[in-house]
Amino acid sequence: MLEILTRGFRDVKQYLQGMRTLTEENLGEALKMIRVSLLEADVEFQVTRSFLERVKEQAIGEIVQVRVKHKDRKLSVSPGDHFIRLCHDELVRLMGPEDSGLNLKSRPSSVMMVGLQGSGKTTTAAKLARYLAKNGKKPLLVAADIYRPAAVDQLKKLGSDLGIPVYFRENMSPPELCRGALDEIQSYGCDVAIFDTAGRLTIDEALMDELQAIQEVAAPQNVLLVCDAMIGQESVNIARAFNEKIRLTGFILTKLDGDARGGAAISIKEATGVPIKFVGMGEAMDRLEEFRPDGLASRILGFGDIVGLVKDFEEVVDEKKAEEDAKRMLSGNFTLTDFLNQIKTIKKLGPLQDVLEKLPFFPKGIPDDAKVDDYELVRMESIINSMTPAERRNPQIVDASRVRRIARGSGREEREVLELLRKFNDMRGFLSAMGGGPVSGKWKKRIKGLRRIFGGGLGDLMTGEDEAVGPDNPFGLPPVKKGKQVSKKLLEKQRKKSKQARRDRKKTKKK
Repeated sequence: MLEILTRGFRDVKQYLQGMRTLTEENLGEALKMIRVSLLEADVEFQVTRSFLERVKEQAIGEIVQVRVKHKDRKLSVSPGDHFIRLCHDELVRLMGPEDSGLNLKSRPSSVMMVGLQGSGKTTTAAKLARYLAKNGKKPLLVAADIYRPAAVDQLKKLGSDLGIPVYFRENMSPPELCRGALDEIQSYGCDVAIFDTAGRLTIDEALMDELQAIQEVAAPQNVLLVCDAMIGQESVNIARAFNEKIRLTGFILTKLDGDARGGAAISIKEATGVPIKFVGMGEAMDRLEEFRPDGLASRILGFGDIVGLVKDFEEVVDEKKAEEDAKRMLSGNFTLTDFLNQIKTIKKLGPLQDVLEKLPFFPKGIPDDAKVDDYELVRMESIINSMTPAERRNPQIVDASRVRRIARGSGREEREVLELLRKFNDMRGFLSAMGGGPVSGKWKKRIKGLRRIFGGGLGDLMTGEDEAVGPDNPFGLPPVKKGKQVSKKLLEKQRKKSKQARRDRKKTKKK
């Protein structure tokens, strides 16, 4: 997401590293690099020029000293840090201020969704309905797109999945549908109508006339343009055309998670004066986020978005239950059922790549070896679901025959089952150590290192022994000689013994 912009600003910071001051010369070179990056990202030309002029105006003449550590000298930031801070503030100003609120004071209220075909208007209408329902409103979806094949059916299906009513009447024009929905909204027990209007492949007079007619008869308090973030500065032209005809109150940018450039997000508010209200970050119904200029600016500059990540966690995590689970895990009572619940929670946060991008640990971009496969969570979930309740509570009982059965039941290979058990036992050992429980094997050295880092703040973690589960028995597979790690050879040996035992039993029965 936004890789082109992030790479450009990262290159500028590296260029300014080691320089003692911002001069006309190095500032000019830095601005030139930023200009190339912005234009590559398809930021509108006038917006690019305005951005560079304001950054230059703030930066010129300032003397920025290199950071020092002497107690008698004043600490200051490096030129690169200072320049990036100026860029961050200006990006926030370009895209902000933060304004995700909708005008829902009147009863009933209404929101008209407009946009071109293919921008994700119908799906976004359903996402917005879910968002409003979660925030205490009672939305009614209105199927006012009577031209696109299956548009009404699509909205009805989305509404059914979300438990939100959909209004539609045969043989009525879009303006009549919107007016009728407002007249009947109380009979549905709703207080907000969301009009899913028709789109066109291009802007034409017929489209605008119909939208103006809806405005006249339904008088929506909110008119939101749904715009595809991946079309770059063309979104600015579309936004201007709509705003001239129907007075927009906000934008919803869709497909921002798949946009490597980010030109639309930076340009559209500055060019039109209309705020961005929400951004679509995926296809799932819960992937509509309130737009935060500061968060997006931080991600563009490679600083992550911790505030946004915390909000995501608050959306999917029950705080009280999470606290109870944490206490139990740190006490050493961590089971595969808990592990499965954690996997489900992580999946609710969205794509793992998106979660990593919100962490401030990758200013140079996420390295290839740190990139994750979302399907890995699906594989682990299928393996755990193929276990019995007893096996989830006590993985130590999982022997070679059980590994074979679990692998068949989940459609995975035996080595994948063993790998999951290894990861689980490593995690359980670490959590137990962090909670002050018994520590053994490799965790002694690791916890000692953590104690040195945190100054003993982890408590007394070096007491007790626990050899039953740990690195000497990473899979919990009895029978195993103490101190030896389970290998493929041992599993094969156990498998042959099991086969031989079955043959012997069959021979005994025949006799």
